[in-house]
Amino acid sequence: QVQLVESGGGSVQAGGSRRLSCAASGSIFSRASMGWYRQPPGKQREQVATITSGGTTNYADSVKGRFTISRDNTKNTVSLQMNSLRPEDTAVYYCRSWSLSHNTWGQGTQVTVSS
Repeated sequence: QVQLVESGGGSVQAGGSRRLSCAASGSIFSRASMGWYRQPPGKQREQVATITSGGTTNYADSVKGRFTISRDNTKNTVSLQMNSLRPEDTAVYYCRSWSLSHNTWGQGTQVTVSS
């Protein structure tokens, strides 16, 4: 069973940076794809960035060039470095882990960007 715990959320001013981390339990981490998703206030959850077990990344157009997803299989963590933050990046950010045998979400962490 995989469990995910996000950290790093908080408040930041526009133009600033924030780094989110997601710690995963379970031996399946290195074989799983990982991703960050977000749900802005009053909107649906959307994909932000994903990374496969082999390290291939994918980004939403809205964050390309500003956000970077990375993973450390030795520490069972996945991170999201967010730079040049904008007020529209305000959302609850969720970590997700999935494979053929599981699909797990974290509890979410709030990121608030003020102008």
